[in-house]
Amino acid sequence: MLRAIAIAAVLGAGFAGAAVYAVMPPPQTKLAAAEEAWPVCSTMSAVADSSDWAQLDPDFAAGKKALAAGDWNGAIAALKLAALRDPHNADIENYIGYAYRRLRQTEPAFAHFRLALQFNPRHRGAHEHLGDAYLAQGDLAKAEEHLAALEQICLLPCVEFADLATAIAGYKRAAMR
Repeated sequence: MLRAIAIAAVLGAGFAGAAVYAVMPPPQTKLAAAEEAWPVCSTMSAVADSSDWAQLDPDFAAGKKALAAGDWNGAIAALKLAALRDPHNADIENYIGYAYRRLRQTEPAFAHFRLALQFNPRHRGAHEHLGDAYLAQGDLAKAEEHLAALEQICLLPCVEFADLATAIAGYKRAAMR
């Protein structure tokens, strides 16, 4: 009897959660007008806000601040120092890849994004940034593969999925002109 009640409670909670998710409006994302033709992820603007990393690794914190300031070379230098101490950190590799992509150095960018995904195949930021990099190279199919991966990873609406979906939609609109 107790088992039946527990199962009913769990199923009821699951259905209630699904119902709430189904009626929620999709998240509204605001992307600033791009200053350049390359897709720019909007999630990087808040990268320097978390001070918790400053206590753990000052180079990682310095790299994140450099990213937020648009100092791509400074970010790479600081984050590579952080990577020496934490060589399997997917976040560090993703941020290094992002900085290289902003410098339009695609080969090292791709290498660091792939390394981030090797360390954490469900890394949302790496999937988003790798999708953006593929769009910059004109490879829509590969970008859509990463969007599909994000759709599987993000059980609830996530910024990375929304940003990459917006970038892909913009790419498609531009291609139709």
